[in-house]
Amino acid sequence: MPVPRPGQVLGLVGTNGIGKSTALKILAEMLKPNLGKFMDPPNWDDILKHFRGSELQKYFTRLLEDKMKAIMKPQYLDNIPKSVEGKVGNILNAKDERQVKDTLCDILDLNQVMDRNVSDLSGGELQRFAIAARAMEDADVYMFDEPSCYLDVKQRLKAAQVIRSLLQPKNYVIVVEHDLSILDYLSDYICCLYGSPGAYGVVTLPSSVREGINIFLNGFIPTENMRFREEKLTFRVTESTEEMTEGQTYQSYKYPTMMKTRSGFKLSVMKGSFNDSQIVVLLGENGTGKTTFIRMLAGQVKPDKVGDEEVDMPAYTVSYKPQELIPKISTTVRELLHKKIPGSCSHAQFRSDVIKPLKIEELMDRQFANLSGGELQRVALCLCLGKPADIYLIDEPSAHLDSEQRLLAAKVIKRFIFHEKKTAFVVEHDFIMATYLADKVVVFEGKPSVDCTANVPEPLTSGMNRFLSVKFRFPNDLHSTLPLVTK
Repeated sequence: MPVPRPGQVLGLVGTNGIGKSTALKILAEMLKPNLGKFMDPPNWDDILKHFRGSELQKYFTRLLEDKMKAIMKPQYLDNIPKSVEGKVGNILNAKDERQVKDTLCDILDLNQVMDRNVSDLSGGELQRFAIAARAMEDADVYMFDEPSCYLDVKQRLKAAQVIRSLLQPKNYVIVVEHDLSILDYLSDYICCLYGSPGAYGVVTLPSSVREGINIFLNGFIPTENMRFREEKLTFRVTESTEEMTEGQTYQSYKYPTMMKTRSGFKLSVMKGSFNDSQIVVLLGENGTGKTTFIRMLAGQVKPDKVGDEEVDMPAYTVSYKPQELIPKISTTVRELLHKKIPGSCSHAQFRSDVIKPLKIEELMDRQFANLSGGELQRVALCLCLGKPADIYLIDEPSAHLDSEQRLLAAKVIKRFIFHEKKTAFVVEHDFIMATYLADKVVVFEGKPSVDCTANVPEPLTSGMNRFLSVKFRFPNDLHSTLPLVTK
């Protein structure tokens, strides 16, 4: 079991299906640990005796004696509208035990959805609503399972600020997070989980944030001299970009100035250029038009006319992976791949560069409609890269993937685009993955869902600095504006 400490944020990191959410449910008293005796489960006296002398004995004792209240924001948000009905504002009013509703709604940008029903919220709005609802309660243990899912970079930082503000000397805060940059920012110490997904999981001893993230990336625990993964997870390909591109020439392409207006939203795209063997990452808040831009390049959305004339779009062949993945097809993964990308499936290079590292082979005989979110994402990425095209348009490839799968997916995309001498436009909110992928970035600025502009593609450093220079609207010290947790 991970060992929480009062007054510190415990971060949990590991692959999907390894037991992170199960550990949270045990620490929240939603599940009772059986100590491996599933045929004859022990009672709580035996469990407390098992943890005798550890911090967990004190933790469970306080929990069982009702001297401590534990609450958890769940991983899956789909069930919230099924169990919670009514207006957002009314529900948050009822949850506001700490009298912080106005402050948190302003920080998490929830004021514009206060009159909406919970069932009408988007994924990002539902995530921020769930974080706010938990942060408003007066508790001793706060647990957040994947709080950054569906959020853009700015919203992730704001959510992280809110979670850190809950920390008090006698409180426990526990976070499961796959975005390593947010995990680094949130945590005071880290426990890694490893094992076989769906079979068993092992929790490492607590370590510092830097050491814990390095243990996860290296797949090696120095204190135990044990390796739990064959390969290290690195943020670079074998040779550097400068070495790969030196002495080579690339074809340059352009797209025109474009504009799209729909139902109160206006997107202006400044004309830009790009080369083959290049990845352009689109950076911006949710609602700034990144997906609209991608769909205009894909030909699914037509730009507004200039006067009476259509915008002259270049004739590119594109392969598009959409943001929303809906498993409507009743067929196996093998049948789907051989139907959609027969040439790539039989190509040895594609199998070694894409299918094998994405671990598609283990899904081949599964029904496509029964795949989980992360499995769907990997198959969709394989289908996108397997289609012959000039430009690959990939919308949020990290969604539903764990930290390990994100780094592997980023490496697959980068190697494929370079070796095939193609171009990719990628929408990505995971900052580490975006930084690793990008050769150039397009920064989207303006007021989300109202009036936004897509700037010209620019180098990674200047683009990231432009994106990060935006001023966040939360106080420097949230503890000075939010009341203390009283328990």
